Amino acid sequence: MRRLPLIFLLGSLLCACDASIVAPAGPVGQAERQILINSLAIMLVVVIPTIIATFIFAWWYRASNSKARYLPDWAYSGRLELITWSIPTLIILFLGGVIWTGSHDLDPARQRGENPLEIQVVSLDWKWLFIYPEQRIASVNQLVIPTGAHVHFTLTSASVMNQFFVPQLGGMIATMNRMVTHLNVQADRSGTFYGQSAQFSGDGFSDMHFVVRAVSAAEFTNWIGAARADGPMLDRASYTQLAQQSRNVAPFTFRSADPQLFGAIVSHAIPPGPGPRPEAIEKAQDVN
Repeated sequence: MRRLPLIFLLGSLLCACDASIVAPAGPVGQAERQILINSLAIMLVVVIPTIIATFIFAWWYRASNSKARYLPDWAYSGRLELITWSIPTLIILFLGGVIWTGSHDLDPARQRGENPLEIQVVSLDWKWLFIYPEQRIASVNQLVIPTGAHVHFTLTSASVMNQFFVPQLGGMIATMNRMVTHLNVQADRSGTFYGQSAQFSGDGFSDMHFVVRAVSAAEFTNWIGAARADGPMLDRASYTQLAQQSRNVAPFTFRSADPQLFGAIVSHAIPPGPGPRPEAIEKAQDVN
């Protein structure tokens, strides 16, 4: 019993956390939160009356209640069967309707505006590479987008399968080797948001997170200019070095990026990530 206050306190702290789907910063995140609320409301329509009915039945059929009818030979009631099956059927229909409409409205590949900002995303071991093909720059573990602008992500993996997820912007999408997926989001307000890999992908998985900064159009232009003024160049040689396994990589930018690099990664014109190092395999075998 002494642990109950601590449990409630931890729960309230988690609910107050901004880096979650319940604190959206864009239309996709808001729609996903609404689906969760609607689903919860539909399920509570069954759960709450069931809990109340449990207490009512326990109270009414107590041993001291002489008014309660005892029917030892009762076996079937068509009316009760109708109620028992109709309520779950209606719940399934309502939930199915919410899921059906939501799955179409929130299709990751559905374009949500004109003239989107194109960003190419590559999941590496264990970091994220963001290429801005129109601006000819790139960044690692740092994603900067203008508020109010439609952003179109084209995603792939240079190694194992991963999951790109920014909870407050909504939309979790897989990144797969030699495949391309698409995601469209928008940030309605300025802020710094948490992005992560939502799928275990090896030893450095816990460090595979990134920062999303939603800034004004003017600040975004200034950031582009600052990135072009400093940093290394992203070409095939530097990408090969970047693709080596590394952990907890601090965010940095490339002042220029090869516009053909993403296509080369997808088509395997550039070989995929090297995979586990021999010493890591030997260490794992020793542990086993």
